[in-house]
Amino acid sequence: MTTDEEAEAFLEQDLSDLDFSQFKPYRFEFENKTARVNMRLPEGQLATLKAEARKRGIPYQRFMRELLERGLQNLKAS
Repeated sequence: MTTDEEAEAFLEQDLSDLDFSQFKPYRFEFENKTARVNMRLPEGQLATLKAEARKRGIPYQRFMRELLERGLQNLKAS
């Protein structure tokens, strides 16, 4: 779902038969972003990040934070 309207339409239907085991948790960004990072990337890599973020309907910097968070979680798991 990429819009509020899609979410509202989804919640208006009968969800009693829905299999919630297929759902994955999603972390919302509630923490204030107080630290700043400046880094250089190859232009192609940044273009790929922006294109993938656009497909997902989110800002590319948020997508970069998600990727970083996933990588850090994988480090903790190993």
